[in-house]
Amino acid sequence: MEDPKETLQRYFRAGHAGLLWKLDGLSEYDARRPLTSTGTSLLGLVTHLAWVESGYFGECFGRPFPEPEPWDWDDPATDPNVDLVPDPTASMPEILAFAQRAWDWADETVTATDLGTTGTVSWWPEDRRHPTLHTVLVHVLTDVTRHAGHADILREGLDGRVGMREENLNLDPGYHWPAHVARVQEAADRFR
Repeated sequence: MEDPKETLQRYFRAGHAGLLWKLDGLSEYDARRPLTSTGTSLLGLVTHLAWVESGYFGECFGRPFPEPEPWDWDDPATDPNVDLVPDPTASMPEILAFAQRAWDWADETVTATDLGTTGTVSWWPEDRRHPTLHTVLVHVLTDVTRHAGHADILREGLDGRVGMREENLNLDPGYHWPAHVARVQEAADRFR
């Protein structure tokens, strides 16, 4: 039987790999440009997850990430979504290397910490402020998979690239997608 922590870590790594694959072959511009009305970008999702994981699996478990955040949360002028904006002074390879360092740091914390260990999430409500590593893993893994799904849709909208990851598209390449889309549209049209 697989160790529960190893299972969670495997899914984290797969989520990261899938998200990074969605950036493969994109220009700096396409990776950074806002693709939704709320400004979501593919590289912004990577930046966000790197900072989220560096906090949850760093400071919360007594292992602060060695690279300081480039903003001040105590400053009321700080945009609450600043972590979703890729650093405009760093190249995409530099940002991806930073994300990998953050994810490796998180992975090291998880590897070295028992699932039942209690951490401190200072930004959570008082009654939930001291969750176990297991709870934090599930919480953050939900965020990773949610944003990997966003990345799937964003990349498909950019250039049609679909699939879960390069080695496992999780789609039948022989499927007749135009006919499927037509069936979905026909069903929707009944309620127009």
